[in-house]
Amino acid sequence: MRPPHEWQQMPRLTSRFALVACLAVLACTGVSGGGMPPMFIFGDSLVDAGNNNYIVSLSKANYPPNGIDFTGHQPTGRYTNGRTIIDILVLWLRLPLQRYIAPKVWSWGSLNVSGQEMGLGGLVPPYMAPETTGDALMKGVNYASGGGGILNQTGSIFGGRLNLDAQIDNYANTRHDLIARHGEVAAVSLLRGAIFSVTMGSNDFINNYLTPIFSVPERATTPPPVFVNAMIAKFRQQLTRLYLLDARKIVVTNVGPIGCIPYQRETNPSAGTACAEFPNQLAQSFNRRLKALVNELGASLPSSRFVYADVYHIFSDIIANYRSHGFEVADSACCFVGGRFGGLVPCGPTSRYCADRSKYVFWDPYHPSESANALIARRILDGGPADISPLNVRQLIAT
Repeated sequence: MRPPHEWQQMPRLTSRFALVACLAVLACTGVSGGGMPPMFIFGDSLVDAGNNNYIVSLSKANYPPNGIDFTGHQPTGRYTNGRTIIDILVLWLRLPLQRYIAPKVWSWGSLNVSGQEMGLGGLVPPYMAPETTGDALMKGVNYASGGGGILNQTGSIFGGRLNLDAQIDNYANTRHDLIARHGEVAAVSLLRGAIFSVTMGSNDFINNYLTPIFSVPERATTPPPVFVNAMIAKFRQQLTRLYLLDARKIVVTNVGPIGCIPYQRETNPSAGTACAEFPNQLAQSFNRRLKALVNELGASLPSSRFVYADVYHIFSDIIANYRSHGFEVADSACCFVGGRFGGLVPCGPTSRYCADRSKYVFWDPYHPSESANALIARRILDGGPADISPLNVRQLIAT
C-alpha cells in the first residue's frame, strides 16, 4: 500500500544495386557498433509514443504530470512518467557498447544516458505525427495506440483509438510509401531486416471483457475460453497479415499480470492486499494459447523468426521481489487521486504524485513507471529463455 507522503537521411545513389546493398547493410547493422535495424511498433498504451495525441479519444496522456521525467519534463503522450519499454530498448540498442558505462548524467541500472540522448531524436516516431514521413520512416515507426486491442470492439468506451487492424493498415501505408520512394526490392529488403514488436491483449480484458457494468451482458453469454479463442483466432490473422506484408522478425509480447495493477486491486477489494485472481487467470489462459500460436507461426511461415516475450513472468518477478529490484512500493500508483491503491482515477493535472518515481513499480493505475520499464527492457534485450524465447532481442537482431 501507499506510504506517506537512427537511421540518417541517405545520399541519392545512382545505382539501384548500390541502393539495395546499402539498405540491406544498414538494416542488418549489429548493435555492437551502436547501430540497429528499423523497428516497427504495434501495441497499446504500454508502448504508445503519442499517436493518441492526434485522434479524438478519451484515452490520452498528453497532459502533466505524465512525462515529468522525460527530457524537458513535459508530457509527450506516453502513459508513464518518462520512457516506455520500447524507448529504453531503442536507446540501449542505438548507443555504442563503450557508452554503456559512461560519465554520469542519468542512469537506468548500469547504463548512463545524457539528456540529449534521452530526447525524442533517437526514438521511434509515432505514425500520426505530421513529421513522420519521408526518410523518417526508414528508422521505423510506432503505430501503438492507447486503448487499442486485438479485437475491434475493444476500447470502445474511449471513443477514438487504433486497434491492431487499423495499426496494420497504417503500416501497410508506410510500406507503400517506402516502395514508392525506394523501389520494391530495396523496401522489402529493409522491412525483412527490421524488428517488429507487437504488444497487445491487455485492453481486450481490462477495457472489454472486464469493463465494469458494460461487460456484464457479454460475460453472461461468453465464457472465458470462448473469449480467449476469439482473441487468438483474430491475432493469428493479424500476425499472418504482418508476415504477408514482409515482417520477418516479430517479437510478440504476452499479457502481463493485469490483476496486480492498482486499478484491478481497487476494483476487486475482496482480494485484500493480494493481486486480483480472475484477471490474472484470464491473462494466463490467453498466454498459454499465445505461446502455442507464436511457435506455430514460427514453424509454418518460411524464413520467419517469431519470438515470445514473457512479460507476465518478468513483471510478476518484479512485483514479488520488488525490494531486491530497488523499489519500495509495488501495489500502488505513484500518480494518484484517491483510493487505497491510487487506482480509482487516471493520472491527470489534478493528481498528486510521489517525489521519487524510481521507488514505485507503477506510475498510475494501469502502467509501469519508467524504472520498471527499464527492468523489463533489459530482460527483453538480453534475457534467457524464461524471459524471452527462442531468442532475445539482441540475438534476433544478429540473425
